[in-house]
Formats: sequence, structure tokens, C-alpha cells
Amino acid sequence: MSDRLLSSFSFCQFTPAYWALSPAERQAFHGRLVAALCASQIHFDLYQVFPLRAEVDFLVWMTSPLNEESRPDTYFQKAATWLNAFRREIEPKAVWWGMTRPSAYARGKSDQEIDPLNGPRDKYLIVYPFTKTAEWYRMGRDTRQGMMNEHIRTGHQYPEIKQLLLYSTGLQDQEFIVTYETEDLGMFSSLVSELRSGEARRFTERDTPVFTAIYHTPEETLELFR
Repeated sequence: MSDRLLSSFSFCQFTPAYWALSPAERQAFHGRLVAALCASQIHFDLYQVFPLRAEVDFLVWMTSPLNEESRPDTYFQKAATWLNAFRREIEPKAVWWGMTRPSAYARGKSDQEIDPLNGPRDKYLIVYPFTKTAEWYRMGRDTRQGMMNEHIRTGHQYPEIKQLLLYSTGLQDQEFIVTYETEDLGMFSSLVSELRSGEARRFTERDTPVFTAIYHTPEETLELFR
């Protein structure tokens, strides 16, 4: 269990009460917010969303290893503690979460797999929910493996783009949360175009909404909203 991770994405919007604060008060608020995130003792990164989408200002990506000391219930207790302290100024618009596990279609870890806990972050983050159709699961294992092999080969043609797949089947509305990191949004769009022309695309039930976000340090992200 210790080699598995739990990740969550909290999509947040500042409330009218936040915008009623003076610029100096908002700056002080930013300091308290970052301090509370650090005090949660969960690894986090803060991303700018607005104006890439209008309904969310920023997102908080939090990740923790799963072990006896860090279970899902303790993870969400800590996550609720930091957010609930600021509900007057911050409205959560959505929270997506899932857990890692070994892939059913690929052997071992890929060099393109995102490490949420270590290493520098790429400039852009793309995240969306994903659900397969019922027909996908009715097909034989070999048929599904063949389509996924095509999918994997396409991804390997873009070694600069990294991916993390989180499993949330039976835990939220979607089955998976797909996460990508890239330094080139144009290249990422080309990758998605190729993936959507593959045979497996016919068995996609839902893969929206898509959120694209920009990485800065927490202080730099919040300064955009002062």
C-alpha cells in the first residue's frame, strides 16, 4: 500500500467577500492561505486557472502516499481543515480525487509517468475526468489490450508529455482522472488529436470538462488575484 498515492484536485473560486477586501488585506489573506496549506502536511501545488476558464480562479493539487499513517480518511480530514477555514473567501466549485495503482495494460512504470511528490513541475497542467462505455468492459481482454497498445504507442511518440492516471471507479462519477504535464500546449493538442483518432476512442463515454492550468509558485499564483 505504501507505493500508492492519493491525489485530489480542488477547483476554487474567490467569493465576493474576498474581492471586497483591500489589496493589502488580500495579500495578507494569501499569506494565511499558503500557511494553512503548508500546515496540512500534504504535498500541494497551486495553479492559475482563470482566465483559461471563467468559473474557477485556481486549483490546488494535493498528493499523499497511502500507508498506515496516511489513510484516505486522514487525508481528507486535513484537506477539509485548510479549506473550511477560508470558506467565506473561497468557494470550492469541484473536487476530483483518485488513487494510483498498477496499469492493467502497461508493464511497469513509464518514464513519462508524473511524479506528483518530487521533481520540478512543467508549466502547464491538463486534467479531466474519464469514463469508458459499458461496451468496453464487455469486450475480451485481448481486444482491449490491442487497442490500448495503440494508445500507448501514440503516447510514446510524445516523450516530452507526462501523464498520471488516477483511479476513482465507484468513488466519484467518473472512473478515472487523467492528468498531463507539458511545456507545449500546441504539442499536447496534437497528441490528443492523434489519440482521438484511435480505435479506443469509440468506447469513451465522457472526458469533459477539461481544465488547463498554469503552474507558478503559490505566492506567484495568488499575487495574480491581488
